[in-house]
Amino acid sequence: MPHPFVILGAVFSLLGVTPVLVAAADAEQVKRGEYIFRAAGCYGCHTEKKDGAIPLAGGRALKTPFGTYYGPNITPDPQNGIGKWTDQDFIRALRQGVSPAGTSYFPVFPYTSFTGMTDQDMLDLKAYLFSLKPVAQPNKPHDVSPPFGWRWLLFGWKAMFFTAGPFKPDTTKSTEFNRGAYLVNALGHCGECHTERNFLGAMDRGKPLAGNAKGPEGDKVPNITPDKETGIGDYGDKDIAYLLRTSLKPDGDAVGSSMGEVVEHGTSKLTDQDLNAISAYLRGIPAIRNQIGAAKPAGEKKKNAWD
Repeated sequence: MPHPFVILGAVFSLLGVTPVLVAAADAEQVKRGEYIFRAAGCYGCHTEKKDGAIPLAGGRALKTPFGTYYGPNITPDPQNGIGKWTDQDFIRALRQGVSPAGTSYFPVFPYTSFTGMTDQDMLDLKAYLFSLKPVAQPNKPHDVSPPFGWRWLLFGWKAMFFTAGPFKPDTTKSTEFNRGAYLVNALGHCGECHTERNFLGAMDRGKPLAGNAKGPEGDKVPNITPDKETGIGDYGDKDIAYLLRTSLKPDGDAVGSSMGEVVEHGTSKLTDQDLNAISAYLRGIPAIRNQIGAAKPAGEKKKNAWD
């Protein structure tokens, strides 16, 4: 006798219910993908910073010591966006930093962090992006002087500074700590802004999250390790979670414009459980004293480190 589920499936098929079930499953993936989208902070880099800008249609300028790069259109438009990308194209872009055409992306696209994402999170993110309205807005060419605009040089850059592969949990740490590590280092790619870079633009792995004097747009980005003098060692678990939810620091002041955008479009949408995991991770990593990323000179009483 056929299994009951087989019979049930046949009945659903005759009644035309199967498409509804598939649509429901797709809707669930899109919902998960939207959450990944928020955690990954995709909005800011792919949306122009001007009134009336179309979300995710590209054009956001990112000034760096090597020139100005422009975030691309990531709507599902087949000509100007990612509408022709396959699942494999999408995973390869985030995991390896390689385009569907086989060329390397400049590391201003944080694949050096996104490489840690799980395949499922990548595919959920793709499902969400493909659920959006296509926008036929052409991409802006990067304004970068040679040799920093030569993509073929990225082969050597990757060999020296990039290791592809998904996040590996620390088996000596708690589930909450590892979830926070994944959110901070892979999805949230916090180190891309909060970590110093060398003269070739690679993150200094010896000072993770310890601040960056020359962050995006040339702004100083603070030390977010738990150092009490130059970092966020005076912050409690609730302080960090509350800031990521509201943009408000313990002294009542609000975070700066770039971080404010991260909170508005990203971390404010996360669950309390994930915000607590981020807090547990940031408070559990080694403290690094780094005056470059300090909010105030070492030894001086400070209220916060999120300027």
